Amino acid sequence: MVPDDEQADLAGARRAKRFVLLVAAVSALGGALFGYDTGVISGALLFMTPHFGLTPFLEGLVTSALLLGAAAGALAGGRVADRAGRRPMLIGSAVVFVVGTLGSALTPDVPVLVLSRVVLGLAVGAASVVVPLYISEMAPARVRGRLVTFNGLMIVTGQLLAYVVNALLAEAGAWRWMLGLATIPAVLLGVGMLFLPDSPRWYAGQQRLEQARAVLHRGRSPEEAERELAQITAAHEQRATGRGWRELRSKWLRRVFFIGIGLAVLQQITGVNTIVYFAPMLLTQTGLGEVASIAATISIGVISVLAAVVGLLLMDRVGRRPLLITGQTGVTSCLVLLGLAFLLQSGGNRAGYAILAIMVVYMAFQQSSVSTVTWLMITELFPLRIRGFAMGVAVLVLWLTNFAVALVFPPMVAALGGSATFWVFAALNVGALVFSVRLVPETRGRSLEELETDLRRPATAARTRG
Repeated sequence: MVPDDEQADLAGARRAKRFVLLVAAVSALGGALFGYDTGVISGALLFMTPHFGLTPFLEGLVTSALLLGAAAGALAGGRVADRAGRRPMLIGSAVVFVVGTLGSALTPDVPVLVLSRVVLGLAVGAASVVVPLYISEMAPARVRGRLVTFNGLMIVTGQLLAYVVNALLAEAGAWRWMLGLATIPAVLLGVGMLFLPDSPRWYAGQQRLEQARAVLHRGRSPEEAERELAQITAAHEQRATGRGWRELRSKWLRRVFFIGIGLAVLQQITGVNTIVYFAPMLLTQTGLGEVASIAATISIGVISVLAAVVGLLLMDRVGRRPLLITGQTGVTSCLVLLGLAFLLQSGGNRAGYAILAIMVVYMAFQQSSVSTVTWLMITELFPLRIRGFAMGVAVLVLWLTNFAVALVFPPMVAALGGSATFWVFAALNVGALVFSVRLVPETRGRSLEELETDLRRPATAARTRG
């Protein structure tokens, strides 16, 4: 028989595991909304264009309006999450998701559509900061990589769901329903967060140590919880409260801040969202019909989900840095091949399916490594006193880069053609690969407080450890 104390320990471990998984599952609905709202436009745009008479510029504007709102939402979301808490910020984001979604689905004209997409973007941007931040602060160090990466999995799952919905509604051209169905996970996110606590690190920052202790004990063994609380408390005692930009007077913080910003930029200059947003448009140019092009994007969604699962399994095993460098190498190679395929294609289904195959391989590299590593590392790099602020700025830059890419991509393809456009992205990614090799550190296997201590060391030591 198992002794009573061992049975109690096992039962406690199971409760802790269930609690941590519940936190990840509920909060990651924000990631699913992020994915759905960015992916659904790829199919809806084909039917909105003739309905509203959109030009290539207006196509880019309708698509990128969400991204402009997301940039503002990311910056504001990080600051509000530092002051009011991670949990209230996520509940508020769910409400804004509903408002923006209904406005987009019921829009009577282009100006209202663009405004509604900006409002929706505010929620997407806030969630893109606060969801991984919340999960990273709630998760034990040993599973932090997998749980934050689970949010990335939910993002691509949301995109896959959008592609499936687009395909099912394509015959009817029901773009309003494509957009409007996002209200369901938004409501679930808001209701679910009502039953969860805030993060222990936010409680500690507000000097609410008993609440911090209670949350830690729900997700860890008693010994682990007390040890982590001691680390968090020590970190707060050693440092003053964060003051945003003024904190960057410290040389090591400027270096970490620069790396975080760089990761945000390089995740977007891979051109990933040119595929997410415009794959049907590109495939129709190769000779595939509208319905066939939308259906074909389901394969992109499926491989993205499978690749995200692979990234989730590898993240805490091989490390963030090797995975990132491998993925960037693969992405760059696929961009070169895409440019070549567009140069050689002469129309017809065969060319379309060849380009689709390269897109699928591209997304496998992107989602298994570059995207998952980026979203994880920007939750790990920054010290607690500026974490919300710094993550907000990093994700602001990510969304602004995303906005710029989405806005200029349709005119670029129209002016330069697919080949030159993808070769421009390939050249940018050579620079991104050099950045990762030279500057990006390894962050695997340490608590957020231990990681902060390591990052204070010289760049070479921080880069290679782990």
